[in-house]
Amino acid sequence: MATDAPIVEYYPTIKELPEGERPRERLEHYGAPALSSAELLAIILRVGTKDENVIRLAQRLLTTYNGLAGLAQAPFSELVTIKGLGQAKTTQLKAAFELGRRLLVAAPHERPMVKSPADAANLLMLEMGLLEQEHLRAVILDSKNHVLKVHTIYIGSLNTAVVRVGELFREAIRINAAAVIVAHNHPSGDPTPSAEDVHVTRQIVEAGKLLGIDVLDHLVICQARWVSLKERGLGF
Repeated sequence: MATDAPIVEYYPTIKELPEGERPRERLEHYGAPALSSAELLAIILRVGTKDENVIRLAQRLLTTYNGLAGLAQAPFSELVTIKGLGQAKTTQLKAAFELGRRLLVAAPHERPMVKSPADAANLLMLEMGLLEQEHLRAVILDSKNHVLKVHTIYIGSLNTAVVRVGELFREAIRINAAAVIVAHNHPSGDPTPSAEDVHVTRQIVEAGKLLGIDVLDHLVICQARWVSLKERGLGF
């Protein structure tokens, strides 16, 4: 006899999965790089809901926010309302993303070396690509292009009326740096340099020459793209 009863899809809990498919056991045996993003998230979240296991919950989050970058950018107030998260799990997620960000930009015992614009962009993109407001930063380098510090110069729209070029070099002079790479983000998602970006770059390059500090590049950074003004011959 036909029935209109809905079909309820059942997802086994992590404990019900074969041991070789459990994220924690897979990490222990194969190492973290062998796990998918969903599996790594599942380890942080620990448990799912009565309707889906924690891996399915992690997959749903990644799909909803178009991957890790979108999930990292999602506001706390929004995540906390999602079924299966709540305050405790949202806090754990935010803490994990922040630790990853700090590891990327800090690493004081291993100063990264910048050999190309791509090196600088990779150093900055994870954090700056997610910012909702424009930031102007300087990657401060020694004579061998090792990163001494990433310093925030200014927060707000980039224009010559508010950006004091001297402020950009203050920290570089204080720590006796040899060179800087300037970078700012475009929250719009379009890294195309504006006429004002080029004008500011020209002023920064000229000031660097007067101070004896090389301005190696100016990068415009978005979530998944970046542009080197030096490579395009803009302001240099």
